[in-house]
Amino acid sequence: MAGRGTGPDFVEALARGLDVLACFDAGHRAMSLTEVATAAGLARPTARRLLLTLEELGYVRSADGAFSLTPKVLGLGMAYVGSLGLWDIARPHMAALVARTGESSSMAQLDGSDIVYVARVAVPKLIALRVDVGTRFPAVQTSQGKVLLAALDPENLAATLAERTRSGLPEPIRRTPAQLCDELTEVRARGWALADEELAPGVRSVAVPVRDGAGAVRAAMNVTVHAAETSTEQLLRDHLPQLLRTAGDISAEWSQWQSRPYLEVPVRTEGSAAG
Repeated sequence: MAGRGTGPDFVEALARGLDVLACFDAGHRAMSLTEVATAAGLARPTARRLLLTLEELGYVRSADGAFSLTPKVLGLGMAYVGSLGLWDIARPHMAALVARTGESSSMAQLDGSDIVYVARVAVPKLIALRVDVGTRFPAVQTSQGKVLLAALDPENLAATLAERTRSGLPEPIRRTPAQLCDELTEVRARGWALADEELAPGVRSVAVPVRDGAGAVRAAMNVTVHAAETSTEQLLRDHLPQLLRTAGDISAEWSQWQSRPYLEVPVRTEGSAAG
């Protein structure tokens, strides 16, 4: 939380404001001032000033003595996604994949030891977990998380796994380091990962990497099915090949987009010319 900065240009007030926003999650949708102060490790007056500032900016609302986030917060995350150009490229491909498979597809990126959903095309099916853009899950329990963890070097992997989940879910049951290493090595070698009811009963998914122009894994996308309807064999036989092809198409188009010769210059108005 606040107080971790060491550089001469570190702005503590900004860090504390971000700490306040990060306090809210699926398990803490609305919190009192005292709860926010405790969660962020702040004095109550400091937390109050930050919450009132965020409320005035439109990122927080208050009702009946409790504070909650507003949809405007999504703009912070979507600015990042939009700056990558990834969603505009992925959207038609994901929609086509969902139309072919009849199953939901999502894209996620790694944030600490969690994955965060950055894009989703869904079909109306009843599963044990609700997923929206911005939803967090512990990476080790998801197919997308395994793909993203497998792309890390040993040092970054160890640092990532040492972080606690901010998903609001209980800490996942840890595999032994040897078990996890073996699984991630296999994921890295075959190019896809499976999560078979590890996150919740009835939820089965397969995921593959999405790469940038340099070949680095920047996201993972999946197909999710209901375990009672679709067996693991069917998921891998029927849906995985289509998922691999779709992710490959997205990666190729994203690479082309990143390498485009593009320059944006300001438009000069009549009154702006130097005279």
